[in-house]
Amino acid sequence: MEFLPPEDVPKGPEAENYLYTRVRLAWYYRPGDVSDRSVTDSRLLLAAIFSEVCDINQLRGKCHVVHRDKISDLAGWKKRPDRFYFNRLFDPYVKKEFEIIPATDVRNLPDNIRETLISRYEYVVAEKEVIPDLTDTIRLCNTCQEWCANPDTVQCDRCKRYFHMRCVQPPLAAKPSRGYGWTCAPCSRRHEEEVDSHDVRHATPVTVIKKTNAPAVRGRGRPRKDKSQAEREENMVVKHFKMWPFRYFGQHTVAEDTLDPDDLIFPRTATRHGPKFQANVAPAPELDINPSEPDERGGDNTIENLGIINTLTDAEITEVEACKASLTDDPKLQSSVDWLTEVIRRFSEAALAAKPLTSVNMKSSLRLEKVLSSFCTADYLLKTSKWKKYETLYTDREWTEDEADVFSTAIRIHGAELRAVQEQIPSRKMPDIKVGEGNRRLAKGGPRLKVKHRKFESPEQALEGQRVGLSDDEGSIIEQSSKAPTCAACRSRESSTWWKAPKGLSSDIMCDSCGTGWRKYADLVVRPLRDEAIASGKSRLEKREGTPLVGPSAKRARTSTSAASTPPPAVGNVPQLRCLACMKNGPIGKVLKCKNCQLRIHAGSCGEIADPAQLEHWTCELCRNQETLEASVISDCLLCPRATAQERKHAPYPPSDSFLRACKPTEGQGWAHVLCAVFTPELAFTDASKLRLVEGLSTIARHRWVTRCSICTRPGGSVVRCNDCPKEYHASCAWKEGHRFGFEIQPVKSSRRDTTIMMTFKGEHGCMNAIISCKDHDHSKRDIYDICETNEGGETALQVYCHAYKQALVGQAHALLRKARRLDQILNVRGDVSTIPPPEPLMPEPECYRCHSQYSPAFYPMSLSNGSRITSSDYTRWICHRCHFDVEQANGLNGIHHLGQAYA
Repeated sequence: MEFLPPEDVPKGPEAENYLYTRVRLAWYYRPGDVSDRSVTDSRLLLAAIFSEVCDINQLRGKCHVVHRDKISDLAGWKKRPDRFYFNRLFDPYVKKEFEIIPATDVRNLPDNIRETLISRYEYVVAEKEVIPDLTDTIRLCNTCQEWCANPDTVQCDRCKRYFHMRCVQPPLAAKPSRGYGWTCAPCSRRHEEEVDSHDVRHATPVTVIKKTNAPAVRGRGRPRKDKSQAEREENMVVKHFKMWPFRYFGQHTVAEDTLDPDDLIFPRTATRHGPKFQANVAPAPELDINPSEPDERGGDNTIENLGIINTLTDAEITEVEACKASLTDDPKLQSSVDWLTEVIRRFSEAALAAKPLTSVNMKSSLRLEKVLSSFCTADYLLKTSKWKKYETLYTDREWTEDEADVFSTAIRIHGAELRAVQEQIPSRKMPDIKVGEGNRRLAKGGPRLKVKHRKFESPEQALEGQRVGLSDDEGSIIEQSSKAPTCAACRSRESSTWWKAPKGLSSDIMCDSCGTGWRKYADLVVRPLRDEAIASGKSRLEKREGTPLVGPSAKRARTSTSAASTPPPAVGNVPQLRCLACMKNGPIGKVLKCKNCQLRIHAGSCGEIADPAQLEHWTCELCRNQETLEASVISDCLLCPRATAQERKHAPYPPSDSFLRACKPTEGQGWAHVLCAVFTPELAFTDASKLRLVEGLSTIARHRWVTRCSICTRPGGSVVRCNDCPKEYHASCAWKEGHRFGFEIQPVKSSRRDTTIMMTFKGEHGCMNAIISCKDHDHSKRDIYDICETNEGGETALQVYCHAYKQALVGQAHALLRKARRLDQILNVRGDVSTIPPPEPLMPEPECYRCHSQYSPAFYPMSLSNGSRITSSDYTRWICHRCHFDVEQANGLNGIHHLGQAYA
């Protein structure tokens, strides 16, 4: 906003000769700093009518902050460094956000007020509900033809004309209540005549009223090839009045007050006076207490009575005053209470010791306390001498210029931790540090020292300006240590510059890319910790807040020669891949990349167990199926609507730049998205560890197939319901729309724990549920684990959920029998389900003793040649369907009898 000279320089034109030492900065907030909502746009800011004077060396650089309406290409603007934009204002005192519109869009004002507003300010700040009234055409009273201010105006519900409440007959005392309308006298009379005439009443013409005359909504900007357009937007002239480009003009503003140049421009709110806000408190009872009077100067507890000055004669007192005047010429010391008290002490001791008064001097800065020995008991002197560590100074020692600089720097680093500040200045005791901090708060600038301010040597130098700002190594840049550094965000181990990381991360340093992005845009994408890093980080003690950051430790470090520490092995720079499911980086092996379609995904989120030696040759399920033809060549998901011909033109399909490329075969040789299969509650997997063979499509309720998706509105496919609202949509459509997918652990009552599957994830115990929630809902107060979020064992949340809740009961029956039972339940062939006998105990998988095949329509148990029947517990040899008939046709029975019951 402006550059300022030192605070204590002379005012007026002479101040322009001094170098600038201060700067007034206008505040802009990030949306995440003032509210709980998460904003993904790191370039969006909230303006504020709030400024602060800072030291000029705190400037880090220059950035461009422009209103959204002044930017023609927003995408191109955000790609350029140090570019920000705003469209709303936040008031830190009212704690409310307001809309910002150009001042030229305000039309519902008298000409003189509108011209004054446009000539002074570029923008206008108002509430959202007031914007339509401000941007409407000017509203004139139908009676007096003067401008109608919104608080004193009513509108006829039939003719839509405006009137002052004082201009109607009779005058209105207040506006109609919410939900009620008002009609003017001519319209009321005309309505009564129509009712009395009993004529057929025609339909009242409906007039479409525009809610606002604001400019139309902008479309999505396209990148412009004209680079000069962006430069013109940066250098666009913005009108300022008293250094502010906007002012408040909302529902609590009197329009005529804006003509006054001294009118307050800050946002306002409704008054809080009256019985609604003030409590009626009974008067406090009167207490009959007489407060004690403060001790007057010269009382029994002051130094004048403790000394012996009052016992001296007039001639001696005159000699004392003469000697006191000769001790110092400094007027500050002569008026200092501490100095005068010490002078009285020393004159009293000289008089008691029968020494001449001229022998008293003030060369020693220590307080002389021997005079008290004649007035205090021996016990008191003994007690005071025990806790007294050092002699007391009778006045404060002056701060040197070097001490003042170190003090200011230490206060800026450590704040109120005075113990750490005192360690930076060994020449000062803790009482001096406390006094210096008190003086700094009073004077707003450290110990009271007279600093010599620099001036411009010539007018030419003043025109050239000055270069300000501390270097980047004032504390944010960390020198590279001997150990292998690791970025706290991206886990990178190589960087030209290392920056100090914010608190709460696994490390205290960040690489140059992450550090610059965090300092400028507060944009930080933190990769999850590796498993081995989590285990090693638990034993590390966290540094206590406030511990001095510099200076050697007073204690000697404990060393041990019996157990020498082994240095950690050198770890190379592991290449990183970004997963398309969580959009986070990970090393190769945890994040797999298909060599054909370039799909990148966490191995735990797609059920893949890749060979470490074959990571470069790994292919996804769809690409693998093109060679093996295990399932259908049509890769459409059975739970989603059919793809259009336009979507199939782009190969490969599904596209490899989305998580929807991850598909798994079904029991009918079809395909289903991993996302759809996991978040559809009726489905299960034959092998949950690999997420293969999706089962149970026939058990999905009919209304899921019939209901249309609320996002794409296309028929077909199975819909799922939002966890927080009644909206229903396809899982794939919800993923494309950016809705929240994750898993939530809910507590279970003790009475239901026997019938509910319980599990533990990251220390939280309960029932794990798959959650799909619209992006408009607030998820800040819920602990929802992402799809790729891992626990201490390295398993993703999707893996843990599928192992516990998505595993099919393969031990009770084969796949064909499980499918038949599901169809029986749908068709109700067996009638009462309760009559179905319980499943037989699990038997080992049969295998033909001749061909060693495990696949056959039926297996036949074998009996001994004597014909004795073998029970099920004695089945050790089986014969398949084919070998069964081959043996009977070729050799006959030959003493081997087969039982009539086959194992299917």
